[in-house]
Amino acid sequence: MRQTKLAAGISLRRNVAEGNAAQVAAVKEIIQNVRSNGDQALREYTAKWDGVELGSIRVEQSEIDEAAFRFDPQLLEDLKEAAANIRNYHESQKQEGYKNEKADGSYVAQRVSAIGSAGLYVPGGTAAYPSSVLMNVIPAQVAGVRRIVLTSPPGKDGALSDGVLAAAHILGITEVYKVGGAQAIAALAYGTETIQAVDKITGPGNVFVALAKREVNGDVAIDMIADQVKSRLLQTTRRMPMKWQRIYCPRQSMIRWRVPFC
Repeated sequence: MRQTKLAAGISLRRNVAEGNAAQVAAVKEIIQNVRSNGDQALREYTAKWDGVELGSIRVEQSEIDEAAFRFDPQLLEDLKEAAANIRNYHESQKQEGYKNEKADGSYVAQRVSAIGSAGLYVPGGTAAYPSSVLMNVIPAQVAGVRRIVLTSPPGKDGALSDGVLAAAHILGITEVYKVGGAQAIAALAYGTETIQAVDKITGPGNVFVALAKREVNGDVAIDMIADQVKSRLLQTTRRMPMKWQRIYCPRQSMIRWRVPFC
């Protein structure tokens, strides 16, 4: 495989973080509505933009199990293999704290501990992104995050894709919500009657998701402002003799650093 540099004047960069004035205003209104009206706002936006009248906002465990059962067996095995590779990669990134003592008994130390909770956004709509589940959940699990939450917009049938739920099943994630867009980011940041707020939000999404992450940043930690395109790769069309996959690592880890001095 050969990587090719882009010709002058060609760029794959997408400035989704900027948005336009109308988009920014819409996102601010959505966030405020969710903060004020909670689940009611989530239901209204899901009906308006996803065309779905939600019953339960949370995905039942039976739905997750049934989706994994329906999912193509070979693809399920591929997801398991990918999950093992991703986990192995992130295990090598784990860091330990330290304690340096001085002769007089004083010391300087650093303790590394996981944040308490993480909300992981998975794009939906016309395509499913089980890879986003693996690449956001696994680093959090390796870091030791205790509560991991998934949100994703439902399809027209009111359900999440089998691929996304199958990936959640593989990783043992049980707290999954049928909510997408800026309203999902607002719910993760500030909480609703059903969704408890989290410490950090990660995951790609469209311009409204990116703008919402920018707006809530500071009230809650985020990974980065990103759209659905994590990266692009230009290559020659030579067939590869073995399977390969790209591993995506969030720019910021699921780690909270504490540096006490005594």
